[in-house]
Amino acid sequence: MQPTKLTVRKDKKSIEIAFSDDEIYELSAEMLRVLSPSAEVQGHSPEQRKTIGGKRDVEIMQMEPVGNYAVRITFDDMHNTGIFSWAYFQELGQNKDERWADHLAELKEKGMER
Repeated sequence: MQPTKLTVRKDKKSIEIAFSDDEIYELSAEMLRVLSPSAEVQGHSPEQRKTIGGKRDVEIMQMEPVGNYAVRITFDDMHNTGIFSWAYFQELGQNKDERWADHLAELKEKGMER
C-alpha cells in the first residue's frame, strides 16, 4: 500500500506519513535512524543487529524516492543506506510504542544513552 502523504516536518526532527485518512503516523528522525532497515544497523541476521545510541538530536536532511515502493533517507550524521519501504513505515507506525520501548530497554541494558 502506497502512502497518501509523506512529509518531513519543518524542524527536520520527524516525518508524517499517511496511508489513509484513519492511518496517519508521526515518526521521529531518531526512531527512524536507530531502527533503520539498513544492513549497517540490522546486519544480515538477528545476531548481527546493532543497538544505536546517541541519536537524540539527529535530523533528516533528505528523502529520495526508490522506485514506487520506498524512500532513502539521508540523516545529518550522513547515514543513508537504509531503504524505508512503505510496508516498513506502516509496521513502525502501527507498532511505534512497542518498538520504541524495546529500543529504550536495549539502550538501558547496554548502558547506552539516547
